[in-house]
Amino acid sequence: MSTPNVYPKGTTIYDPEKAWSGYTLMPIDKKGAVLIDMNGNVVRYWKDFQGFPNKMLRGGYIMGSLGARESVYGYQDQADLTEIDWDGNVVWSFNKKEYIEEPGGKKKYWLARQHHDYQREGNPVGYYVPGMEARVDGGNTLILCHEDVYNKKISDKRLLDDCIIEVDWEGNIIWKWNVNEHFKELGFDEVQKNVLFRNPNLHPIGKEGQSDWMHINSMSVLGPNKWYDQGDERFNPENIIWDARESNICAIISKKTGKIVWQIGPDFTKTRELKLIGQIIGQHHCHMIPQGLPGAGNILIFDNGGWAGYGAPSRTSKDGSKADLRDHSRILEINPVTLELVWSFTGADFTNVAMPITAPARFYSQLISSAQRLPNGNTLITEGCAGRLFEVTPEKEVVWEYYAPFNPGDWMYRAYRYPYDYVPQVEAPKEVPVPRIDNNTFRVPGAAEGMLQNDVSVAGTWGYTKMDECVTEDTITDYDEDSVSKF
Repeated sequence: MSTPNVYPKGTTIYDPEKAWSGYTLMPIDKKGAVLIDMNGNVVRYWKDFQGFPNKMLRGGYIMGSLGARESVYGYQDQADLTEIDWDGNVVWSFNKKEYIEEPGGKKKYWLARQHHDYQREGNPVGYYVPGMEARVDGGNTLILCHEDVYNKKISDKRLLDDCIIEVDWEGNIIWKWNVNEHFKELGFDEVQKNVLFRNPNLHPIGKEGQSDWMHINSMSVLGPNKWYDQGDERFNPENIIWDARESNICAIISKKTGKIVWQIGPDFTKTRELKLIGQIIGQHHCHMIPQGLPGAGNILIFDNGGWAGYGAPSRTSKDGSKADLRDHSRILEINPVTLELVWSFTGADFTNVAMPITAPARFYSQLISSAQRLPNGNTLITEGCAGRLFEVTPEKEVVWEYYAPFNPGDWMYRAYRYPYDYVPQVEAPKEVPVPRIDNNTFRVPGAAEGMLQNDVSVAGTWGYTKMDECVTEDTITDYDEDSVSKF
């Protein structure tokens, strides 16, 4: 479904009775972090404080980055991971993952090489969980980072590898895990291995390039959960769940051994359960819903669609890279033990869907994006490429919607909702309902009313056509089915 040239921005729908109201924190691409209330009022703007993503801690503290590595030298490397207070003062910062000397020797510096995710001790996922508060003035931090490696079992090219590190408050690296060291565990077949060897998603950076072969884009600890309480060691609260966009893999690793103990993908045809889920493509923000929230213990995934994965060359993939394609997104909630699809959301779940065959494409973000389970059971969805946030109930009713009203082309990597009391610096706002506009009757100034012939309104029920006549559903019985076609 195409996006119209003219449409309202800011908050377009808000039902205070059904939404879980609070502040929403979002990174605006290359501009900084923005905190809004439910009506879209900007509560605070931290200019140039980049978010990959931004996260809020109780008391008005937020985390993000003060800068990024120049893209000519590295792909999606943040210079640091930093915590600041409400006024922008630095509380904690880490950058000593790697000392870098850029080509030519003119630039030498320490870099965190952080990308896509991190978690401060005390909260497993970085969004609001009742009773699980991230530490503000101490504790360890898990950080998803990059590292350049060579592994000829994967490819003869330089790999941009994903690694997870744990650092203490003083910035000491006390634990580290690299995905390339677990290549045999990832489940690639021989065709996929051959494709990976030839083209491990090579980016033309520097003389050798950087091959972003896995592109892990989310990482979080499991935290307390019912599966571990029932004796399933795979779900030890310290274990780490991640997903890799380019390979269509979601996995859990043992914090103790580093081994993969649970995985879905890259092949979703292996079992009946995986076939029922369907191929996941280019996904983001795979995490376990924390204890204390509705759906706790299930895996929540933003299944982007778009293009990803390795496979046999085809008409749409000459070399077998980006082999899987789908032109719509899905939110999936999966029981990790039975692999039952517990809940889902697609564009077909929006109201007023006219054509089922195109309806799923009404919700589509090929890149970035996320989903957060809220305390009342609703789900906050970041449709990042569209610059849209919306909140849906378990029954899939949209009770809040917001289009970022900033410069065209601004993407939102991942947004989070937090309770009002996270920010004691300002008074909680007055909540003003924003009723849903009827698109069929809404007109911009100067536009015609848009009525069809015989006073049949565009906003009316669907009809049928025969020989250029406008026929309502009530009169369809007058016609032979073979001679009638829906419009």
